[in-house]
Amino acid sequence: MARKTNYGFERREREKARAAKKAERQRLKQEKSDDRKEDDDSTATADGNDAETTSDSTDGNKSSAD
Repeated sequence: MARKTNYGFERREREKARAAKKAERQRLKQEKSDDRKEDDDSTATADGNDAETTSDSTDGNKSSAD
């Protein structure tokens, strides 16, 4: 005899898997954002030390990124 289907359980399992996948994507997005912020902070301290050199390279990067 075949087992009785448990649609509620299957649905909860799908929702749990979906939530875990979404949480993982959010975690990776947050890590990427944190890395980008750290890079910006290190660039900001470099700007204070040698403004002429970094401003020239920064201007070039901004125009190429746009």
